[in-house]
Amino acid sequence: MASDKIVNLNSSNFEDEVMKSDVPVLVDFWAAWCGPCRMIAPIIDQLADEFDGKAKIAKVNVDEERELATRYRVMSIPTLIIFKDGQIVDQTMGARPKSDLVKMIQAAL
Repeated sequence: MASDKIVNLNSSNFEDEVMKSDVPVLVDFWAAWCGPCRMIAPIIDQLADEFDGKAKIAKVNVDEERELATRYRVMSIPTLIIFKDGQIVDQTMGARPKSDLVKMIQAAL
């Protein structure tokens, strides 16, 4: 079950939700047809609950938001990018274990 704490991003809310965020934001670039994306979806949900109030967890559907995927040079999915103060501070591609993603978020706090 998807966490209600995950922010679904699009071109109209990306600036406010990510670039102007006062907490670090982990953005998951994904697609419904992507197997590895579906594999990490439960982890993304857990992170949204565990880091609630400390970091924001967000998703961009690359099929619906091609412009955002192009802007951030997303070549394969899942691509996970951490933004802090409007800047990219970390990035990884492919399905990663939860421990790796927790370390990425903690490093940005």
